[in-house]
Order: sequence, then structure tokens, then C-alpha cells
Amino acid sequence: MRARLLPLLIVLMAGVLLALGFPLAASMAAAEQQRLVVDRIDDTARFASLAQFVTARPGEVSQPTAEARIEDGNRDERLSTLTDELARYHDLYGINAGVFFRDGQAMAASPGGWRVPDTGAGADAFAEALAGRRSHDPPQVWPWQTHRIAVASPVIRDGDVVAVVLTDSPTGPLRSRILRDWVPLAAGEAAAMLLALAAAARLSGWVLRPVRDLDKATHDIATGRLTSRVAAAGGPPELRRLAHSFNEMADHVEDILEQQRAFVADASHQLRNPLSALLLRIELLGLELPGDRAGFEAVQTEGKRLARVLDDLLGLATAEHSRADLRLTDVGALATERIAAWRPVAEREGVELGREGPAALTAWADPIALSSALDAVVDNAVKFTPRGKAVVVAVAAAGDHVTVEVIDEGPGLTEDELERIGDRFWRSGRHQNVSGSGLGLSIARALLAAGDASIAYAPREPQGLRVTLTLPRSAP
Repeated sequence: MRARLLPLLIVLMAGVLLALGFPLAASMAAAEQQRLVVDRIDDTARFASLAQFVTARPGEVSQPTAEARIEDGNRDERLSTLTDELARYHDLYGINAGVFFRDGQAMAASPGGWRVPDTGAGADAFAEALAGRRSHDPPQVWPWQTHRIAVASPVIRDGDVVAVVLTDSPTGPLRSRILRDWVPLAAGEAAAMLLALAAAARLSGWVLRPVRDLDKATHDIATGRLTSRVAAAGGPPELRRLAHSFNEMADHVEDILEQQRAFVADASHQLRNPLSALLLRIELLGLELPGDRAGFEAVQTEGKRLARVLDDLLGLATAEHSRADLRLTDVGALATERIAAWRPVAEREGVELGREGPAALTAWADPIALSSALDAVVDNAVKFTPRGKAVVVAVAAAGDHVTVEVIDEGPGLTEDELERIGDRFWRSGRHQNVSGSGLGLSIARALLAAGDASIAYAPREPQGLRVTLTLPRSAP
């Protein structure tokens, strides 16, 4: 059981740690990327302020006035400053940066010849900036990816977007920082997992210790060591109470078994010994009898029958004074098991023994008592069914009950006989030549009654007998 409980606890704890660790790792990666994006936004905003008044395209002819020449000189100075800033920026950080007119023509770019990408994140960021918006958060970059991050800002003059500043950053340093941040997190997760393993091992041992003690005591009692008990110490309170209840049960069972053993010993001494002596005297007397021994053999047969009756009486007394060990029982599986046990007997008698109904159907019953009662009913059905005929055991659900029907194709019983069937020592006058004591069905009824179950008899058409065992589906 520990081999099943411990992996379950480990999986649950690992699931909790992973459920906490993955979002935290994603949050750390997102925070690192957000810092990079904010830096790039600040950079693009600075370049946009430098490019705000550099609006004339390279090669355009200026007006020949003095003011125009002054304006051209200022524009050339600003453009030169912007170009120098972009070149230093690229040389220092290795980031592609440029200012582009609305049609994508470069106002200034570094490295030289770099242009707006036709597709991908750079093209999307450029299009977004043309609409007057700064780039939103780009897709998250993970350490195992080699994507670049594009950030764009619009250059606005007189309320219109006249150009776009675009940066295209490598993500190697970002991915390195994310990995560096994840190392302590992974170490913490590993340490927490080791602690979880230790806690799961200790918890499973604490929980299962009473169960192991119960298993050992149960095995001891099952193998005849009735004095074995459970030390009700350690473990959850529920299991300690279970251990205490088990000890009380074991004491009670031991008392009952002692009483039964005393009863069997007394009955054996008071009845079997005289009966054995009587049979021995009959045997010795038979040695001296001359001629026909038919009468002697009849006496011997009756003596042996009396011994069987004694055995059945002891079984009936035990059944009537025993308490049912009710539990949720798979009646379908139990019926299948008993059919398999009786099939060799049925084949020897030339009777076909079959089964109907679902393979699994549960009800509240004492499995041992139900097995004994079913054995008695199947024994009678096989015994009274002619060769070549069939006996069917049918299991079915009937509302709040489960029924087990044993249907045979024997001679059946009359209405008067159906009223008396199950009485102690009663046997039909038509079946006196069939071996038996007349106590089998009485024992079955006593066994079933102890568990709030019942047994009923009905004729089968066109001939035969239908015996129905009815068991409750809910706990009595």
C-alpha cells in the first residue's frame, strides 16, 4: 500500500510545486523582457525627439531664400547629429536602429543599408507606429528561442506621424539574464521537492503504520494465532480508533470461537462417542450374522445417516447463533465462483450448470454465509435435476434488492410441499430415496436471515423449482 500511496503524494506535491514554479518562472522572464522593452521605448523616444524636425528627404531642393538656407543648415546639422547618435548606439549595444519616413525610406539608419523588414515583428511594429501608437509588448522570448525584439515609436509633427523610429534588438543578453534568474528558482524547486519527498515518506509511514499492524494482526488471527492484537499507538486518530475496534472485535471473535469449540467438544463427547460405539457394535454383530446381510447393511446405512444428521445439526446450531459479517459483496462474482466450484459435480451427474445476469452486482451480505446458502441451494438443484437437463443461476437487480435465482428442471414441488420446504428435517415423500438430512435449506435460511436476507421458493413452468435468494442493496 505504501508503494501506491507514496507515489501519489509525490505526484501531488510535485504538481503543487510545478504549478507555483512555472508561473513564477514566466513572471520573471516577462519582467526581464519588460525592462528591455522599456529601455528600447526610452531610446526610440529620444531618437524621435531628435528626428522631429528633420522632415525633408535627402536630395530635396530647398528654397533659395536666406531663411531657407538657414533652415537647410539646421536640418543638415540635426540629421548629422541623429545619424551620429544612431551609429554610436549601434556600435555600443549592437542594436539595429533607424528613422524611416512613412513610405519606409530611411531618414537615417545604422548599420547603413538597414531597412524596414517586409514581414515579422519589425514590420508589425512599424505599422503600429504609423498609426500613432508605440509598440505594445512584443511576444515573450524564452531562453530556447533566438527571436529578436522590435520596438517602434512614431515621430509626430503638427499632430501627424511624419516618420517612425524602429529598433531591432538581439535577445542573447535577455535570454542569459532569464536563465540566470531561473537558476535560483530551479534550485529552490529542487530543494522543495527533496523536502516534499522526505515529508511524503514520513507522512505515508505515519499513516500506514497502523494499517501494517492491522494487516499483521489479521494474518496472525487468520492463521490461528487468536491472541494477536494491534497496539493502538501512532497514526491518525481514525486509524487508532479502527485498531481499538479491531481489538474489540478480535476479543469477541475469540470468545465466540471458544464457545463454539466448547459446544462442539461437548456435542462430540455426548453424541458422537456413543454413536461411534453403537456403529462399532453393529459392525461386530454383523460379523456373527449368517446368511443374508441386507438387514445389517440397512442398519449400517441408517447409522451413517444419523451421523450426517448430527453433523448438519451442529452446522445449523452454528448458523443460528452466529452474527453475520455484513459487507458490500460482489454477488455476481461470488455466484460465478460457486458455479465454477459445482460444475464438476454437475457434469458428473450429467446436468448442465449455467449462469445469467451481469458479471458484477453488489449487495450487503456475509460472503461466507451467502456462499454456504448458495451451495446448499445449488446442491439440491443438481441433486434433483435429471440427466440431460439444466440448472441456471441468474443474478439480477430488483429495485432496492439483488436477487440470485437458482432455476432447475427437476420434478418440482406441489403447493402443499412448497409451504413446507425449508422446515427442519422435512423432505418430500417422493424424494425419500435421495441422500440428505433435510437440514440443508434450513441452514441456508438461517445463514441468510442473519444478514437481513431471505429465501423463497416458487414453481417453474412447465416443471422444476425456482429458488430466489434476496439480498439488500443498502446497509441494514
